[in-house]
Amino acid sequence: MTASSKRLAPAGRSRATSFNEASARTRLELLLDAGSFVEFIGPEQREVSPHLKIFDLPEQFDDGIIVGHGRLDSAPVFVAAQEGRFMGGAFGEVHGAKLTGLLRAAREIKSTPVVILFDTGGVRLQEANAGELAIAEIMRAVMEARTAGVKVIGLIGGRSGCYGGGGLIAGCCSALAVSEPGRIAVSGPEVIETNRGVEEFDSRDRALVWRTMGGKHRRLLGAADVFTDDTVQGFRDAARELLDVVGTFGLDRLKAEQLRLADRLRQFGACRDAVEIWAAEGIADAATVPDLPDDQFIALANRIGRTSRDAR
Repeated sequence: MTASSKRLAPAGRSRATSFNEASARTRLELLLDAGSFVEFIGPEQREVSPHLKIFDLPEQFDDGIIVGHGRLDSAPVFVAAQEGRFMGGAFGEVHGAKLTGLLRAAREIKSTPVVILFDTGGVRLQEANAGELAIAEIMRAVMEARTAGVKVIGLIGGRSGCYGGGGLIAGCCSALAVSEPGRIAVSGPEVIETNRGVEEFDSRDRALVWRTMGGKHRRLLGAADVFTDDTVQGFRDAARELLDVVGTFGLDRLKAEQLRLADRLRQFGACRDAVEIWAAEGIADAATVPDLPDDQFIALANRIGRTSRDAR
C-alpha cells in the first residue's frame, strides 16, 4: 500500500473531545500518539465506490473509512475508523476492501495489533452483493489475523452504532470497548419493526432501543469487555487496557465462547426485557441502570457484569 502522512485534527483539540460527536479523522488523530498516524490509500488517491454514481449518490474520496498505522503509547498499531456521517458508515466494495487489506497486512506481520473504530449501520443497500461479500471477507480476515496471533480490538461509540454486518464483525474481534451512546446489534430497530411489527419492537422508543442494544446492556451481558465514558481519552485508555489483557486465540478459546453463550441463553432466555436480565444478574433496582452516571455504572459492571476474557 502507498502511505502518506496526514494531519487530521484541528490544532488545540483535546482528548476530552466527545468520541460520539467527533469525525472519524478526529477520533484517529486524538486516539493515537501525536503525529504518528500514516494513512494507507488516502483521499488523494480517489479510490471511490464504483456503484454510487449509478444511483446518482455522492461519493467520498476515502469511501467512508480511514485505514493506516500509528502508535499508541509508543507501541505500533494498525487502525481503521469508519465515518458514520457518510452513508451511515455502511460497508461497500471499496470500504470493505480497505479494511480487509489492513487485516491481511496485520496477519502477515503478526506482531502488530489492529484497532477498529466502528461506526456503521451495516451494508450499503446500493451495493447489495458487493457489500455482503465485503462483510464475509472482513470476518474471515479478522479470524485469520487472530489465528496468526494478532489482537483485534473494536471501539464502539459512534452515532451510527455498530449494526448489521458491523455487529457480526465486532463479534469476531478479540475484545470490545463501548460507551453509553454505542449500540451493538445485527438487526437495527427499524429492521426489526419492519419485519416483525411495532408490537415486537417499537423503533421510536429510544429507551427500549438503548436498554436492548446500548453500551450498558452489552457490557453487563459480557458482549463488550470494557465500558468507558464518551471521550476519546476514555476509548484510548480502554484500547490500551484491552491490548494488555487479551490473550491468544485458539480452539480452547472458541470452545469457551460457545459455553459462555450457551450459559447466557440458559440463564436469560426466558427474560422479556433487559431490565429482567439485569434483575436476574442480581442488580438491585435494575430499572435505574440506564440513569446511572458513567463512574457508578463502571463500578457496577466491574462487580456484576460478565466478561469474556477467557472466551471470544
